[in-house]
Amino acid sequence: MVAPEWLWIPVTIGAALAQTSRNAAQRHLTPLLGTLGATLVRFLYGLPFALLWLAAVAFIGGFALPTPNLVFCGWVLLSSVAQIGATALLLRVMAERNFALGTAYAKTEVIQVALFGLLFLGDPLTAAAAVAIAFGTVGVMLLSPIDRKRPLRTLVAGWTTRPALLGIASGAGFGIAAVGYRGAALALGDTAFPMAAAYTLVAAQALQTVLLGGWLLVLDAAIVARVCREWRRSLLAGLMGATASACWFTAMAIEPVAHVRTLALVEVFFGYAVSHRLFRERVSRIEIAGMLLLVVGLAIVTLWR
Repeated sequence: MVAPEWLWIPVTIGAALAQTSRNAAQRHLTPLLGTLGATLVRFLYGLPFALLWLAAVAFIGGFALPTPNLVFCGWVLLSSVAQIGATALLLRVMAERNFALGTAYAKTEVIQVALFGLLFLGDPLTAAAAVAIAFGTVGVMLLSPIDRKRPLRTLVAGWTTRPALLGIASGAGFGIAAVGYRGAALALGDTAFPMAAAYTLVAAQALQTVLLGGWLLVLDAAIVARVCREWRRSLLAGLMGATASACWFTAMAIEPVAHVRTLALVEVFFGYAVSHRLFRERVSRIEIAGMLLLVVGLAIVTLWR
């Protein structure tokens, strides 16, 4: 089954919107459940929705379940562990005093994922895609609410600080996970891309639930108990997380990860555009420059990749 060439674009935008909702729900849960508990919510409460999606794909599309192989299992294991670590690191960044700087550096994921995709999967990196990645990354870093008076100096001088290093590590983890999930889907061979994406997602979320849930049971079972008690608040995070992941996996089964993650930066633009700050405060020249660079990067990756 061959996907339309343009299909990855609306699917990626849908993933960005769902991820924005998931991040908001997960952020509210962190004070109640802690960093690891909020991370477990994403996988535990997302798994039932991922299973429903797999069943819908199989029933509506008439696709048979694929047979996993060692390459598939290896990619899923690597990606699952990397994503758990990256999610925990990102939530830890948000708890830092200078979380904005760390969040800005977490956006280097786009650069890292392009390199990982080239090295591990041989995904081509065209000149246009490289330019789009550069424009998008610099633009989104300028939009991060760091030092308003000296943003460029803060970015350059602050990369060795604890928040920045945590952000870079988080970006690396997400980059490895994204490339690994595409590798897992491709390892299923001739499986249709909707089934490859859905099957990979279920395998990953099941493994992540077992790994993180089991580790927390040994480390501090009270965290798992709190996660179970907060099921009403956690369902929204699980639903949005599964929706975002379903869209990410589908897009990455179609298109190289570097293109998908570059377009995914539209999430930052959406959040910034609808924020109260945009309407109530004057937009600085640096922020305008960041928005322009981001728009240029998004245009390049969708039109001239």
